[in-house]
Amino acid sequence: MRPKSSTLTAHELELMKIVWRHDEPVTVRDVYEELRQQRSVAYTTVLTNMKTLEQKGYLRARQEDRAHVYRPARPKHEVIRHMVHDFVTRVFNGAGQPLVVHLLEDAHLSEDDLRDITRMMAKGKKR
Repeated sequence: MRPKSSTLTAHELELMKIVWRHDEPVTVRDVYEELRQQRSVAYTTVLTNMKTLEQKGYLRARQEDRAHVYRPARPKHEVIRHMVHDFVTRVFNGAGQPLVVHLLEDAHLSEDDLRDITRMMAKGKKR
């Protein structure tokens, strides 16, 4: 059997986005109800995925009354930074320039987006 990857799957990322949106810890029921508004999903699937996220180190759980409550173990920006780094490493052999070129050529960036990117690049050079 293949070992479980520490990388987030699409479904796990979807659950993490829900957890990150809440300022307070959430229950499986909270996440299930919010997810159910978007698509059909079984409660047990959400429960299993949240336990997996806890095992992977993305969630922390504690017992509160009869339910487990979950909160993020790592902040969203840290997880996203790691995911982007992993993607650049796997797809572009660690080089960021091909990713940026791809985004500039293929992404539908508005003039405002391009100005913001230029502004961020200028700030980065000053450091």
